[in-house]
Formats: sequence, structure tokens, C-alpha cells
Amino acid sequence: MVRALSEKAAELTRQCGRELVVAGVSARTRSRDRGGIDIASAEWFDDPVKLAKSAGIDVFVELIGGEEGAARASVKAALEAGRHVVTANKALLAKHGVALAEIAEKKGVLLNYEAAVAGGIPVIKTMREAMAGNSVTRVFGILNGTCNYILTRMEAEGLSFDACLKDAQRLGYAEADPTFDIEGHDTAHKLSILTSLAFGCRISADDVYMEGISNITQADIRAAGELGYRIKLLGVAQKTDSGIEQRVHPTMVPTPR
Repeated sequence: MVRALSEKAAELTRQCGRELVVAGVSARTRSRDRGGIDIASAEWFDDPVKLAKSAGIDVFVELIGGEEGAARASVKAALEAGRHVVTANKALLAKHGVALAEIAEKKGVLLNYEAAVAGGIPVIKTMREAMAGNSVTRVFGILNGTCNYILTRMEAEGLSFDACLKDAQRLGYAEADPTFDIEGHDTAHKLSILTSLAFGCRISADDVYMEGISNITQADIRAAGELGYRIKLLGVAQKTDSGIEQRVHPTMVPTPR
């Protein structure tokens, strides 16, 4: 983010109508040199909550991660101090999004989270604004890149799940502890956010049925292929006669022809 603000400063100023400056920084370790990015001009804060409350900022960008701890405390502090917030923290939003949105509305500031779900599409802005007048009955899609990478390689190269996972970890596509991704938790958090936008309901990530991909074998991949399908991990939310149904599980989807 800091690199983009630096390299595209003139273009961003033109498009936004104002200059965007990194005024303050907080991190676990105090280092001014981060991957070749110079942040020497920014004020350093050992405590992210103090940065969130600082009078020297207009927007607080949270890149900490996690649903509790410093991430929650700093975002809450920023909103209560009347600062706009930008976050990609789907775990935080799935657990505390409604409460944080209520604070933002009360304080008259923005809580923006486009990158929390499918940021490259983008889907959040589309659902919040472009589809505000539409009646949505179903939302579904591939929401986790790690699982998609593993399943794609299993299909294309005939590799086992374990072999693909190890390679994904080596290449940095999967975490050292991949449970959050491969067992469906990441997809469930993202799905719950989309569900709340699509159907105007409160976020309920704990009520999503979850089934991950760790039990998918080459036999499953081949069987699906013989029927003209491929296996993908989908997040699905839809209206039913009894309410809103949310589920995450491996699904056979038609192979493109």
C-alpha cells in the first residue's frame, strides 16, 4: 500500500482530488526500512490504538489481521475518534462487523472493506451500491485462492492433496498452518459478509455449514472429470422458505468447454 501511494502519488492525487500521505505507522517491530519502502517521514507509534486516535490522521488503515486483539481495538478506537477506516480483515468483520458499522454510522465516518472479499473483482462495492435496488436470491462463488490453487494443481498435474499443500506452503500460497484456508473458515468469513450485503441481515459466520478440501483425493478428481466436472470449494448463500442458508463445501462444477 505504501509503495503504491508513493509510486502513483500524482495519479492518485488527480483522481482523488487530494494528496494522500502516510502520516503515521505502527507495527510489531520498530523498523524504518521495510522491504525497501521508506517510511522515515511518518510518525512512529508503538501502540496502534494511539495511532488510530491520533489527530494527525484522517483515515486509519488496518493491516494487522485477526478478529480480536490489536486489530479490533485499533479499528474501534479509530471509528470512535471520528476517523475513517479501511480494512481487509474478513475475520474481524465476520465477528464484529455489525458493531463496528454501528459505531461508524453514529460517528458519521466510513468503514470500507472492499479488499476483504474478492477485492480484485470488486464485489463489495457492486453489492453495496450498484445492486442496491435488486432482489438477490442466491450468492455463490470460489472465495479462497489457496484452495483453488491446490484443487487446480491436483486436477492438472495428478498430484495428491498433501503434495500440493506442501508445494503451496513452499511457494507462499498457503500458511505454515493452513487450517483456516483448507477447512473452509476463510471462505465462511467472506461468505457471511456477502450474505449480510445480499440479504440485509446480520453477519453470522458461526452459523455457516463448513466442509473443507483436506479429504479430496485423486479418485474424487478423476471421478468428477469423467462426468464432465471439476471440484471447487464454493461458498453458497441463498434464501429458503425457512430463512437464509449458508454453506461452504467442495462442489462439482461443470468443466468449461
